[in-house]
Parts: sequence; structure tokens; C-alpha cells
Amino acid sequence: MNKLNNIVSVKWVSRMKITLTLLILMSSIKTFADISEEEKQILIEIYENTNGLQWENKWNLEEPVAHWYGVTIANNSVVKINLFQNNLSGVLPNSIGGLKNLTELNLAFNQLTGELPQQISNLEKLTILKLEMNRLKGSLPVDLGRMVQLQELSIFNNFMSGAIPESIGNLKNLKMLNLSSNNFKGQIPSSIGDLGNLESLGLFENSLEGAMPSQLGRLIKLKELVLANNQLKGSIPKEVGQLASLEIFQIQNNGFDSFEDINSLKSNNILVFDFDKHKISTLPKFKDINTINTRMADTKFEDENEN
Repeated sequence: MNKLNNIVSVKWVSRMKITLTLLILMSSIKTFADISEEEKQILIEIYENTNGLQWENKWNLEEPVAHWYGVTIANNSVVKINLFQNNLSGVLPNSIGGLKNLTELNLAFNQLTGELPQQISNLEKLTILKLEMNRLKGSLPVDLGRMVQLQELSIFNNFMSGAIPESIGNLKNLKMLNLSSNNFKGQIPSSIGDLGNLESLGLFENSLEGAMPSQLGRLIKLKELVLANNQLKGSIPKEVGQLASLEIFQIQNNGFDSFEDINSLKSNNILVFDFDKHKISTLPKFKDINTINTRMADTKFEDENEN
């Protein structure tokens, strides 16, 4: 009887080992099959185009994609790429627009050069696009407005130029837009006034000109409005006085010549208000502000501690 029990026990253990081996094998196969060959090739092209062998955290192309640094996979697709401060250099390939299920792309604080691929606007599921502190040049995609899920768009401190496209007004979910410290020219698109969820707008240190659009007064959730160091002129639209949530308002080093129309600014929340006092003939007469704080407009470095 004991001998029979031992035989049964050995068979059971053997079957369990076989089952466990099959599960591990199936899991391994699934890992290798996590994404399509097309998406894998796009990632390899990104790696090769941006000098992957010099990255701080390199990819082992022989390993499953799921093991590659900064890559997140879900539902058999690449959904996130976070290569923040990873010593990327070179030019982003046009093929990056083929990662159709990508929701987050963070390539900030690297040394990327060349132009931003126009195909990047194909990433219509993207919610976060962070490209700040690189050396990118050229213009924004004309059809940038196709990226309707975007909540955060940060390209500050590059060498981008050209006009800000009117299609930017289609990004209704945008909460943060920072295009500061570039070479953007032309007028601020009035369509920015359609971004009803916008909380922070940074256009500091460009070559923007013309008047401040009155449509900015529709941005009722706006907390930060930084337009300093441009070539804007004229009067401040009275509609800006409707920005009840505004905390930071920086417009110094421009050509504004009148503030008469913003005396109605609901200033209870204002923490920073910078303007060129010496350039205007009529100073604003705020009832609520006892002290007008002054600081140089700057771009933020929220990413400095990210990995």
C-alpha cells in the first residue's frame, strides 16, 4: 500500500513539474509576444537614432521588450515611454508616429536635435508629451490639434520656431502648456482661449508679437499666465480681469503701454504680478493687492527628480 502511495505521489509531483514548466514557458512566450513586430522595430529605430549605446540606461535588444528601461506595455502595445534624463542624442525617427496606443512620452532633459517629426501628431491617445530641455528645432506640427487627449504639453527650452498653430485650440483637455524659451514668432493664437481646462500657460522668452488676445479671458481655470520677454504690445484686454483663479501673472519685458482695462482684476489669489512699471503712463489701481511681488519669469523644472 505504501509502495502504491509512493508511486502515486511521484506521478503527482512529476505532473506538477510539467504543468509548472508549461506555465513558465507560456508566460515566457507571452512576454516575447507582448507587442507587434512593427512596434518593436519602431522602438529599435528610436534606440538607434538616439545613440542608444551611449544612454545612461541602455536597452538589451536581445531581451523581451517588457524588460527595456522606461517602456511600459499593456494590452500587447507600448503605452508609455519614459526616458527622462537618459542621455539621448540625435534625431527622433518619423516612425514614432506609429506607436498609436502611446499615452505618455517623456524624453525631457536629453540632447535631442533635429526637427520634431510631423508624424508625432498621429499619437492621438497621448495625454502627456514632455520634450523640455533638449535641442529640438523647427516648427510644431500644423495638425497638432489631432492630439485631443493631451493634458500636458511641455517643450520649453529648445530651439523651436515658427508660429504656434491655430489647431492648438482643439486640445480641450490640456491643463498645462509650456512653450517657453524657444524662438516662436507671430501672434498668440486666439484659439488658445478655447482651452477651458488650462491651468498653466507659459510662453515666456519667445519672439511673439502683436496684442494679447482677449480670448485669454475665457480661461477661467488659469492659475499661471507667463508671457514675459516677448514683443507683445498694446493694452491689456479687460477680459483678463475675469481670470479669478490667476495666481501668477508675468508680462514684463514687452511693449504693453496700458493697464487701465484690468483694474477689475479679481486679485485675491494673486501671488506674483510682474509688469513694466516704467513703460506705462497709467498704473493699475488694484483694491485688493497690498504688495506686488516681483520675480523674474522662469521656466519650471518639475522633472528634475524624475527617473
